Amino acid sequence: MRFSVAIVGRANVGKSTLFNRLIGKRMALVDDQPGVTRDRRMGDAKLGDLEFTAIDTAGIEEAAADTLTARMRAQTETAIAAADAVLFLVDARAGIVPSDRAIAQLVRRSGKPAILIANKSEGRQAEAGFYEAYALGLGDPVPLSAEHGEGLADLYAALRAALPQETAETEVAAEETEHVVDETRPIRVAVVGRPNAGKSTLVNRLLGEERLLTGPEAGITRDAIAVELEWKGRRFLMYDTAGLRRRSRVEDKVEKLSVADALEAVRFAEVVIVLMDADAAFEEQDLRIVDLIEREGRALVIGINKWDLKEREGGSIGRMRAEAERKLQQVKGVPVVAVSGLTGDGVDRLMRAAVDIHAVWNKRVATTPLNRFLEHAIQAHPPPAVSGRRLKLNYMTQPKTRPPSFVLFCTRADAVPDAYLRYLVNGMRETFDLPGVPIRITLREKANPFAGRAKKR
Repeated sequence: MRFSVAIVGRANVGKSTLFNRLIGKRMALVDDQPGVTRDRRMGDAKLGDLEFTAIDTAGIEEAAADTLTARMRAQTETAIAAADAVLFLVDARAGIVPSDRAIAQLVRRSGKPAILIANKSEGRQAEAGFYEAYALGLGDPVPLSAEHGEGLADLYAALRAALPQETAETEVAAEETEHVVDETRPIRVAVVGRPNAGKSTLVNRLLGEERLLTGPEAGITRDAIAVELEWKGRRFLMYDTAGLRRRSRVEDKVEKLSVADALEAVRFAEVVIVLMDADAAFEEQDLRIVDLIEREGRALVIGINKWDLKEREGGSIGRMRAEAERKLQQVKGVPVVAVSGLTGDGVDRLMRAAVDIHAVWNKRVATTPLNRFLEHAIQAHPPPAVSGRRLKLNYMTQPKTRPPSFVLFCTRADAVPDAYLRYLVNGMRETFDLPGVPIRITLREKANPFAGRAKKR
């Protein structure tokens, strides 16, 4: 079913930039000058496998009746009334202003499903504004950079929850309680790695047919190809991607486009399988790829491919897992699976690992056990004193999943050492069974939770 989405917010928060991003072309004028958009504009938008009508609107401002600004506001209110859902943009760098609160009331009164977007969220300058957005009372804000295309995967997930279908209310209720994974939705999985790692061969094995072109030559795959498949009753949308070489070696224009397509597939994925050659695993480029996936916040599985060709001794895969633990500290506990895309050996274990890590990626920890953990962690290893003053860690909460993300309220956020945050992350991995996924901790100063300084790891 096709649905429509109205993009609203005050002037110059990036509505037209997001509109252009969703429809895939420069249809709406964009400029730093506020008030460029006046009429509402519609376009055919696509985000992942979602196709819908996007409605760009003028910035909502208070104005006297019978003025141009008032007529622009009326156009926007008409767009909200006609839409199935609302994307409400705020500027994370500027923070929340009174007109944002007025628009939030307008959106709530409409009764339409609303997605709060903290736009311009790139960089640390935007962190305080992002957390201020919680005060609008419209749920968890989606961090986004419409200009750079960052955060679109989270917007995709939020839109799926707001679809005008009978299942939407059930899905949202599940996410708001224990964030139960909806097993009727396909898990989006990207298969990435260096050239000639066997990515297309693996996907063909999963499909049971020669759907993708393969061969001994590196670089056959150019586009990120999405194929649907079902494995043991679970649906998947698998993205086969072009091989990722070191940036300095990428000179051909087509290869540059192929790499960009592969990176976009990673951003849309929920789980990323990094395929490594059994005879050359954990090389520098493999580690760079894993680091990219961790920064994007995706769930991760390591597949050691061409296992059928490797002359191996007893305990070989155990040594591979130990190497992963040593070299991939940022995703400690990541599943490492020996597999052969050619023969099919280990494919079931690989897919089971993808399902399991997807569940971990969606996991939510209740506030009470989280703060019990924090209390025990502080007792076992108190935070250090800085300039003769002891740091005080007050309490923790988990505002979002995908990946598990936590806020720690404390004194002097800028003085908490990175080493202490790693200590807390490792403790949470073990206590709450969160292996192999990125874990985010944002520090907030308790004295002023909506306007204080922030520090994110």
